[in-house]
Amino acid sequence: MSMSTPGPERVPSTVKVGKTSGQGKPPAGGSRPGASRPGAKKQTPGKGGKGRKPVTPVKVSGSRNWGPIAVAGVVVLIAVGIIGYGVFAAVKGGGSWEDRVNAIDGVVDYRAQKNAAIDARDHKDGTLQYITSPPVGGAHNGVWQNCMGDVYTEPIANEHAVHSLEHGAVWITYKQGLAADQVEELKQKVQGQDYMFMSPYAGLDKNISLQVWGYQLKVDNADDSRIDEFIKNARLNASMEPGAACSSGNTTTGPVTAAATGTGMTGS
Repeated sequence: MSMSTPGPERVPSTVKVGKTSGQGKPPAGGSRPGASRPGAKKQTPGKGGKGRKPVTPVKVSGSRNWGPIAVAGVVVLIAVGIIGYGVFAAVKGGGSWEDRVNAIDGVVDYRAQKNAAIDARDHKDGTLQYITSPPVGGAHNGVWQNCMGDVYTEPIANEHAVHSLEHGAVWITYKQGLAADQVEELKQKVQGQDYMFMSPYAGLDKNISLQVWGYQLKVDNADDSRIDEFIKNARLNASMEPGAACSSGNTTTGPVTAAATGTGMTGS
């Protein structure tokens, strides 16, 4: 029996495989081939790439800037203060003109006395007697004293002046011999102002006396702030005949001489 001659010995080819974890699969979480090789490019996420999405950095706010807040707070406080003062001033300055006049220190309210001699408004001729000095109301001459900012340097007739008060004028009287600068200061309050007139007056117990119908204020100095308050609140408001004129009246000084028209009538 013949034996076959063996042929050349077959050498199995060698296959290089990576590390496996069972059944020839790469271990989970293992690095990909070539990832650790020197010079290998790292995969950069880009368009169409399957890498991780870039993480947007979170901004951490710094400390709050209190400067603008403090300024705004101050502005609000100032605004509230202004509004509050406006409301207070409006309330304080409110009420009727009679209330405001009576609130002036030193004012005498003769209307409240209900004195017939002061409340009378009839026209009478000749010289008349008055219970206050200067008079603040009562029967009077039928012609009023011109009261369009008139400054009389000599005493005028009470009978004409009271008629002007009935029309709503303020009559400023001053003691004869009052210092020139005081008289000048009074002039500045009268000249150019309708329903205002002034004259010296004999026998005054104060340097200056202001009259409207039914109210009187006496002061010592022409710069007394109450003078302006009295004028502002009583002028025209105190009229017993709203709309009655102050022009075309008597412009002479001295005692009454002209006879009144419409004797015994009430009105202009």
